[in-house]
Amino acid sequence: MNTTPQAGTTRHNLAKVPVTIITGFLGAGKTTLIRHLMTHPQGRRLAVLVNEFGTLGVDGEILKSCADESCPAENILELANGCICCTVADDFIPTVERLMALPQRPDHILIETSGLALPKPLLKAFDWPSIRSRITVDGVITLADAEAVAEGRFAPDTEAVNAQRQADDNLDHDTPLAEVFEDQLSCADIVLLTKADLVNEVCVTRAREVIASLTPRALPIIPVKDGNIDPQVILGLNAQAENDLAARPSHHDGEEEHEHEDFDSVVVDLPEVTNPDALVEAVRSLARTQHILRVKGYVAVSGKPMRMVLQGVGERVRTQYDRPWGTEPRQTRLVVIAEHDHVDAKAIQAVLIGQTTPED
Repeated sequence: MNTTPQAGTTRHNLAKVPVTIITGFLGAGKTTLIRHLMTHPQGRRLAVLVNEFGTLGVDGEILKSCADESCPAENILELANGCICCTVADDFIPTVERLMALPQRPDHILIETSGLALPKPLLKAFDWPSIRSRITVDGVITLADAEAVAEGRFAPDTEAVNAQRQADDNLDHDTPLAEVFEDQLSCADIVLLTKADLVNEVCVTRAREVIASLTPRALPIIPVKDGNIDPQVILGLNAQAENDLAARPSHHDGEEEHEHEDFDSVVVDLPEVTNPDALVEAVRSLARTQHILRVKGYVAVSGKPMRMVLQGVGERVRTQYDRPWGTEPRQTRLVVIAEHDHVDAKAIQAVLIGQTTPED
């Protein structure tokens, strides 16, 4: 019997599976982009690996609700035990190996990093002996919120910094958020300027200028709405980014490892909500008064059979009903993320509980 594999099969098995790393700050629209790619696979069989900061897997649940033949539910895996770039041996490598061992090997893998992840340590993981001959980084796509960038939240104001330095030579103007944002841009092959439809052309132009000033090389900067972009633009780049690390500088180059102690999260469990609008306003209040960066989770609304998904980025909060609760306990559970010094679990819970109890 002839046991020689067919030529097409041999080529398929020897070819490296391309991986697209999708990074970007908290709430920039990474999950929305992946949902768009899942619904427009263009003949590819996709797999998705989601890494979240905190233990509540909101993004993974949202993506699994979009599973179909091109990206079935078993091809969507979550890592919620910590930053993907810090758990390479324990979590990332075994998870990639699980995807590669599926009965039908994926044609393309999408990795959604947490908003706090530094992408360069993840790129280095692709040199791991057990996977380096089997997968390659097709490209790094960094998402940036047009409004936030235009307002300068993640880029230092040069004049202001110089003035502060004159007053205090020991002052460190680089915040943790700025470093994360700049590292994500430095690793990118393409930058997608998300939510561009929510701002005017002046803001879009300003955001482009800020991003261009922070990147070590010229990059395509593409405005998008609701993650809607032709997959041909961002997939199939063949960047082999794992072999191009020198062109992707990081604030953390030379460090053996990095920490995420600058950020923290707390999970808040609440009873059923009688007034979802009041809960939304409470989340906005947390952003204003306690410097909360991100709130996301599920909400049980009294009298509603459907589960409500809440996604908050600063004072911008979005809600939608995604599916019936079914046999799950009807419980509101939110994960709240902020810089470490701004996480006061009791104060956060007090604000949220105060807005979820029945009105007098």
